Amino acid sequence: MAPVNPSSLAPRLGLLAVAISAALVIVAVAIAPYLSPAWVAFEQGRAGAAALTGFSETDLRMATDSILGDLVVGPPDFDAEVGGVAVLNAAERSHMRDVRDVFSGFYGVAAAALVVLGIAFWRARPGSSSWTRGRVWRGVRLGALGLAGVMIVAGVVVTVAFDAAFEVFHRLFFAQGNYLFDPGTDRLVQLFP
Repeated sequence: MAPVNPSSLAPRLGLLAVAISAALVIVAVAIAPYLSPAWVAFEQGRAGAAALTGFSETDLRMATDSILGDLVVGPPDFDAEVGGVAVLNAAERSHMRDVRDVFSGFYGVAAAALVVLGIAFWRARPGSSSWTRGRVWRGVRLGALGLAGVMIVAGVVVTVAFDAAFEVFHRLFFAQGNYLFDPGTDRLVQLFP
C-alpha cells in the first residue's frame, strides 16, 4: 500500500472540516427559531397547553417565557411560579438544567464551526492558489447535502420507531434517566407537549 501524501490529505481534511462545520451551523440556525416565545406560544395553542396545565393564558405565557429565558439566556434556575407555586418540580428542573447543558454544548460546538467557516473563507481570499472560494463553497454544499441525507434517514427512523428513537436520544444525552415524565401530572410535558 502506498503511503498517503500529506499534501493531498490536507485539502481533503479541510474540505471535510468545512462540510461538518457547515452542517453544524445550519442545524444551529434552524433550531434557534423553535426556542422563541412566539413559536412555543403557537405550538402551545395548537396543543391546548392552557387546558392541560389549568393555567390562564397570562400565567401560561409568564411561566413559559420564564422557562425559555432560563433555557436560552440563563441562569438556569427554572424557578417559574404561578400563584406562588413552583411550576416545575425538582426532577423537571433538573432535566431542564441538563437540557440547557446539552444546548450550551451544542451551541459552543456550532460557534467553533462558525469560526472554522470564517477561517476557511478568509484563507480563500483572492490570490490563494491552494484554497479557493469555490472549494469552500463546495465544502458547504457537501455539508448541506450530507445533513439533508442524515435528516431523511432520521425522519424515516422517527416515523417508524419514534419510541425507540426517543429512548436512544435521551439515553445518549440524559444518561441519568431524568427524562420520563407523566403528562397527567408533570407540568413540563403539559407546557411543552
